[in-house]
Amino acid sequence: MKFTIDRATLLRPLNHVQSAVEKRNTIPILSNILIRAEDGILSFSATDMDMEINESVPAKVEEAGATTVPAATLFDIVKKLSDESDIQMSLNEAGTQMSVKSGRSNFKLACLPIADFPELSQGDMPTSFSVPANELRALIDRTKFAMSTEETRYYLNGIYIHAAENEGVKVLRAVATDGHRLARFEMPLPAGAEEMPGVILPRKAVAELRKLVEEAGDAIQIELSESKIRVNFDHIVLTSKLIDGTFPDYQRVIPQGNDKVVEVNPKIFSSAIDRVSTISDGKSRAVKITFEGKTMTLSANSPDAGSATEDLEVNGNDNMEIGFNASYLMDITRQIEGDGCRMTLADSASPTIIEDTSDSSSLYVLMPLRV
Repeated sequence: MKFTIDRATLLRPLNHVQSAVEKRNTIPILSNILIRAEDGILSFSATDMDMEINESVPAKVEEAGATTVPAATLFDIVKKLSDESDIQMSLNEAGTQMSVKSGRSNFKLACLPIADFPELSQGDMPTSFSVPANELRALIDRTKFAMSTEETRYYLNGIYIHAAENEGVKVLRAVATDGHRLARFEMPLPAGAEEMPGVILPRKAVAELRKLVEEAGDAIQIELSESKIRVNFDHIVLTSKLIDGTFPDYQRVIPQGNDKVVEVNPKIFSSAIDRVSTISDGKSRAVKITFEGKTMTLSANSPDAGSATEDLEVNGNDNMEIGFNASYLMDITRQIEGDGCRMTLADSASPTIIEDTSDSSSLYVLMPLRV
């Protein structure tokens, strides 16, 4: 194998695929990336056995071939080479060593056989559909903050994606919850997704997918089976195992009888929560909200730091008190892009619904705190 490629073209896929490499592993081949060169195309693959990222780029291929090299080492070498440089890479006849040359720099990297490299991307994916890149970004952004990090409830460590109905309209719905808050986002159901299985996309795959689609401009192809997902766009393919578990019946968490409605500007609300919670004590960063007609009062107390209050003007006419975790509340209010945040409440002990008054695609549920 022998090829030449410019540094910028090489750095981009290396940056993407090496994110899939597990930094701490006991299997040497999982520290390597698989490189294939043929017909003017270089393809790079990395995996941690749960997720695989593959990306292809053009290159001047003189001799076709394939090998695996240490991912972190190659990435560090390429990062440190000159910006405009060309890089020549070649494999020795024994297939045990890769030469990396650029200018006066010359590196030799130990290779492992490609037969040892596990490939996740194989297998049949019976469900296939495409979604606009901006919709996929929104789906992830509006829900990922509510994913659980608690390993004992592993089935909450991801985003549950499934086909559903809302008032007779078929939708693709994403839900995440950690037991304290719930985020739900929905979009029109894409053609081909009608029979899709409900799947839980793991937290690591969610994070990597969001980074990869940041600059994607076109439709993104999604393929699914009961156990895997494959996402394909811009010469990049991300394949991930799905969480093997049952997502809880989230519909039961969404309250139906809340009758107190308050509307407030989300940006003003979020900034006020941030200021008042500076005084909050402990991990919960508890903030008490008191509603009195058209006035909302935010307050926080700490035996050591003191106290804080701030009044906001709201559109409402109910009187009540309720407490929330300030961080959780800000996570939600920061998702609201319009000028109106609607809170639908019942009492101080019941979950509250929070929505964007100008966008019905998202819905959030937040459990109260005792304050």
